[in-house]
Formats: sequence, structure tokens, C-alpha cells
Amino acid sequence: MEELDGEPTVTLIPGVNSKKNQMCFDWGPGEMLVCETSFNKKEKSEMVPSCPFIYIIRKDVDVYSQILRKLFNESHGIFLGLQRIDEELTGKSRKSQLVRVSKNYRSVIRACMEEMHQVAIAAKDPANGRQFSSQVSILSAMELIWNLCEILFIEVAPAGPLLLHLLDWVRLHVCEVDSLSADVLGSENPSKHDSFWNLPGNTQTLTELELKWQHWHEECERYLQDSTFATSPHLESLLKIMLGDEAALLEQKELLSNWYHFLVTRLLYSNPTVKPIDLHYYAQSSLDLFLGGESSPEPLDNILLAAFEFDIHQVIKECSIALSNWWFVAHLTDLLDHCKLLQSHNLYFGSNMREFLLLEYASGLFAHPSLWQLGVDYFDYCPELGRVSLELHIERIPLNTEQKALKVLRICEQRQMTEQVRSICKILAMRAVRNNRLGSALSWSIRAKDAAFATLVSDRFLRDYCERGCFSDLDLIDNLGPAMMLSDRLTFLGKYREFHRMYGEKRFADAASLLLSLMTSRIAPRSFWMTLLTDALPLLEQKQVIFSAEQTYELMRCLEDLTSRRPVHGESDTEQLQDDDIETTKVEMLRLSLARNLARAIIREGSLEGS
Repeated sequence: MEELDGEPTVTLIPGVNSKKNQMCFDWGPGEMLVCETSFNKKEKSEMVPSCPFIYIIRKDVDVYSQILRKLFNESHGIFLGLQRIDEELTGKSRKSQLVRVSKNYRSVIRACMEEMHQVAIAAKDPANGRQFSSQVSILSAMELIWNLCEILFIEVAPAGPLLLHLLDWVRLHVCEVDSLSADVLGSENPSKHDSFWNLPGNTQTLTELELKWQHWHEECERYLQDSTFATSPHLESLLKIMLGDEAALLEQKELLSNWYHFLVTRLLYSNPTVKPIDLHYYAQSSLDLFLGGESSPEPLDNILLAAFEFDIHQVIKECSIALSNWWFVAHLTDLLDHCKLLQSHNLYFGSNMREFLLLEYASGLFAHPSLWQLGVDYFDYCPELGRVSLELHIERIPLNTEQKALKVLRICEQRQMTEQVRSICKILAMRAVRNNRLGSALSWSIRAKDAAFATLVSDRFLRDYCERGCFSDLDLIDNLGPAMMLSDRLTFLGKYREFHRMYGEKRFADAASLLLSLMTSRIAPRSFWMTLLTDALPLLEQKQVIFSAEQTYELMRCLEDLTSRRPVHGESDTEQLQDDDIETTKVEMLRLSLARNLARAIIREGSLEGS
């Protein structure tokens, strides 16, 4: 077991005193229910809870932020585009595409940060304003880290251009530089402006920078050794700064907003062609000098320091601990993995770091009522455990509406998730039965290929027919096609409806043959035989002989078989007697009609044979 990096964060629940009362909880896929119990081992007091509330504690609260939802939605498209980058691309073409993807991610972060900043300014409630401002700081830190990782790991800037990239990095993230530059350059005489000397800026090419720096360095060293400006402490201080003197730079600490601003300024004047391999030394010493032992490094400092040390795994680890959701580490790790920087780092529980973080991020999305649809695509691109995770999470999606159920069903069908398709269809079929929507219930049971449920719904159709004398949802039953073979009862329902259609079209001979086959093949439920025999009465009474003598004998056998095994009903004696009277009347009518038809059929068949 690996040791924990630190104590887990304690979440305080308002109004709950866990020292006096015991708590009970129940885990969910993305949240936990917590409540105070009345159970107390030590004291036998009256069992009345002092906090009669149930609290929902969510692990990924950021998915419920309206502004951050834009971050999740926009980055989803960038993520999918990254997965489709041709693996055959190599060299500069592949690198340029990966850099473009990284910049796209950063532009989404910055857009959300700017929107959050506007909301924080407009907030009327001070508490909300502070919360939004805190979120702005987090987004700013995320973009700062991502930008540095882009420079060091994706662009892989060599010595020389590396400092130019770092200068742009500082200029972008230290807002005062841009605003001061605008003020200075916009004045009538920039060199006379109060803030002119407070800007260490650069707009030259690398060659110009190297030449000018070399000239500065030689000139400044000579002037300093000659004590040329000994009478002017400010000019002498400026000479020391241009030589990269650490003490002189630290004297202007109030102009430097943080240690990495100090780092880049220090490199600009002391080693503008710094090699990437030497960055970690300058970064660590700059942090130590800037803090001066007065304070400890913040989590952001540790993350940036790990990046300057080119320790990618430590960067991801520190970000996972410090940030409040998995969005940042999941997308950054995925991008670095496409840069072939994490290929050798597998975790001990069957997945690699990229997949583990994507699974965690996607799981958090599934806690949201609409963002779960984005999570599906993230699971799709996790080859080891993505399929299993998707199956587990999709089963927990509440199917509140049929529209949402159809979305989930379409996702499952596209991925050949047979068991989940069957489960969803069965849930919808049961819901339709409860609402007495038999057509919809039958449709869902057929789609689920659930023979037992199709039989149940078919029985409901037949029962309704017996009560009302007509079928509902005729279009569905008329167009069952091969689906009627799902169960015997469904087959009977389809064929019985076909019998009625034939009868309506006056195809009496075909209708009679079908009716008889439904009984003799035993496909018709025994409880429905009397209805079928009653349906035969109009055919038996036709002027033309419809049933042959052999068919009539078959009907007689069915009638006798039915009357000899009459089921025992659990009804009252009065109801039983009434049913018996009705049943007896039907049986007598059928026997009489069958006998007459048999006589007519024998005479007709004998006449045909004689002729």
C-alpha cells in the first residue's frame, strides 16, 4: 500500500456535532447521504435527534457550476479532436497539431476565467462574490500551470527560444506588465514615464536579444568595475540588475509579483540562453531566495517547481491533490500521453495514469443530470476499463422521461451493450404497463427481446379484448411481422388479430382454418378457448358450409376437452352459479351449431363424392 500524501480534507456539516452524536451515511456513485442518528452507546437518554436533516455531500460540486459547465462542454470537443489525430503523423506536423490543441484548451480556460471574473464583479452578495473570485484564482492557476507545461513538455523549446517563451508566459500571467506597458507606450515621452524602468520587457528576435545582452553585459561590467556611476546609487543599482545580481534584483522585490516572475527576470539578465536541463537549479534557488525562509511554498509553487524539474508525474500528482475536480489532470495527462511522454507509466491496478484520470473525470460527469452524455465519450477512449465503467454507470442513470431513456438506449445500442438495452427496455415496458399503455409496453418488450414480458403484455391485450370486444393499438399488432415469434402468446395475439382481419374481409374459409389451427396446435391459451369457439359460431351459421366434417369433429373434441376440465373459480356461490348458467348456455349453443354444421358438411361432402 502506498502512503497517503497528507491527511484527507475534513468536511464540516453545519448543525451536526459528531462528538456527541453518531452519524450514519450511505455511498452513491457521485455523492454521499449523511444524517445524524439517535443511537448512543454511553447515555440512555431520550432518542430524539438534535439535527433532523439529511445532507447530500457531493465529491464533484464543480459540475453544477453554470460557467464551468461551459468549460466541460467546450473541452469535450477538443478532447475528441485530439483522439482523432492521425498516429502516423510525425515530426513537426504532429508537434504543431499538439501545440494547437494545447492552446485551444488554454483559450477555453481563459474564456471561463474572464466570464467568472465578470460574474464576481457583478455579484451583489459578498459571499457569492468571494466564491466566484476564489474560482477565478483557481482557473488562473490552472492556465498558468498548463501554459508552462505546454512550453516545457509539448513545444520542448530549446536554449534561447526557451527564455522568450518564459517571458511571454510571465507577461501573460502577470497582469501588471501588460497594463504598465500600455501606459508607458501610450505616453508622450515613454522614457520619462514613472513606470518606464519598472518594465523588464522584450520585443526583439533571439539574435538581437543575444547581441544586445552581450553588449549590455560587457558595458555594465566595465562601468561597475570602473565605479563610473558610484556617485549615482540608482544607476549603479541598474547596472547590477542588468548584470543579473541577485541581491540587486531582490531589492526590487515589490515590483516582482512572485518567485517565478523573479526567476524569469533573473534569467533574462544573467543567462538568457539557459538550457532546459538547468532550469530546475534556477527555479529552486529563485524560490528559496524570493521566500527568504519567511514562508513555506504554496501548492502552486510545488507544482511549478515540479514542472521546472521536468517531473511530469509529480506535476500531475500535485495537481490532483490541490485542484477541486479531475478536469485539469485528466485533459493534461491525455495530451501529454499523446505526446508519448507517459507511455511507460502503468498503475498497479490494471490501468495507466491517463485512463485512470479519464475514468475519474467521466465518473464525476455522470453525477450531473445532463453532462453524463459527455462522460460516455471519455469512457469510449479508455481501452482497458472504459467499457465496464460505462456499463456500471449507465445502469444508474435515472430514466425520468422517455426522451432521456431513448438517448440512453441509443448509446447502448450503438455500443452493442445487449444487457443494458434489455434492462432499459424492460423498465420502460413495465412503466408503460403501469400506465395502461399496452401498445408501448409491447413495443418495448419486443425491443428488449423479453419473451416472458411479451407474454404478460399479450395476456393483457387478450384480457382487454374479452372485456371490451375490440383490440387497442391495431397498427402495432397488424405489423408485428417476425417479432411475433418472440413468444407463443405473442404469436397467438398476432394470429388471432389476423383471423379477425380475414373475417372482416369475408375470407371465411381461411379464417376458419386459422381459427382451428390456433386451437389444435395448442398455441392458444386454454383460458381463451371458449372465446375462440364462440368466434366460430358465426362461421358455423353461414349459409355456405365453411368447416368440413373433419374440422367440425376437431372443434367438437376441443369443446369436450374444455368442458371436461373446467377450472375451479374462487368466486362467490352466486357469481359462480351465474357464470355456470352463461357457460352452459354457450356450450349448448355450440353443440347444437356444431351438430347442424356436421350434418350439413357430411351431406355436402357425400354429394360431392357421389357426383
